[in-house]
Amino acid sequence: MNTLATRYPVLDAQMHRFGFWAAIVVLASGVIAMFLPLDVPNGFAADHADRILWLSANKGAFIAGWVNQIVAMVSLSGVFFAMAWLIGDKNPLRAVLAALVVLLSVVAFIIPKFMAVWTIPALAQAVSSGAAGSELADSLLRLLNVSVPFSLYTSFDYLGFWLYAVFGLLVVVPLFGQTATTKVAAVSLGLFGLGFHALLAAYWMGAVAPADIEGYFLWPSVLLLIAVIAIVFYFKKAGNTP
Repeated sequence: MNTLATRYPVLDAQMHRFGFWAAIVVLASGVIAMFLPLDVPNGFAADHADRILWLSANKGAFIAGWVNQIVAMVSLSGVFFAMAWLIGDKNPLRAVLAALVVLLSVVAFIIPKFMAVWTIPALAQAVSSGAAGSELADSLLRLLNVSVPFSLYTSFDYLGFWLYAVFGLLVVVPLFGQTATTKVAAVSLGLFGLGFHALLAAYWMGAVAPADIEGYFLWPSVLLLIAVIAIVFYFKKAGNTP
């Protein structure tokens, strides 16, 4: 049978190793994230003035936390890209669409995360120092609040998660029938895709209040972690990674 693996054996092995190491970086960045702050404590309820003071005093840790988020996001997208390669034999059209969706998700995620490491610290510094344009900076800082689930900033993040949900629905069927580990990954991604879209429908119908978006929409992300943990074993074996 003429498959991607037989036609491109070197590339196939490289994709497996790429998927393995990308998954390892995802897991490592998840551990690091537990020790780095992403916003002022109790960020959603924190006073705006307290947030500015915190950002000014913790600029380095804040930037480091979001740089780690960029690494995690890019690595997770790499895992998904390698998964898209896996289904190329069974359904090449879905593989291409899934890869395109992953690339779009990188664009959606990188915009707010770059704002976190570039724009937000600069805005906080301008406001706290009373520099020229501080009034404009204060208004922009409110729009780019990383903890408010309905801010302009977080809208990009939820767009990225929606694209992950679309990816999950695209790959669930062709990924399911390969091995036990790919089955676990496929089910996890499929559940994430279905769950996220169900929550989106509930939000549109008014069943989820804007203030409760984070509590409802972020918990399914655990399914993405399960998918990564499952698929790392497949990539390790398929790529003969030591």
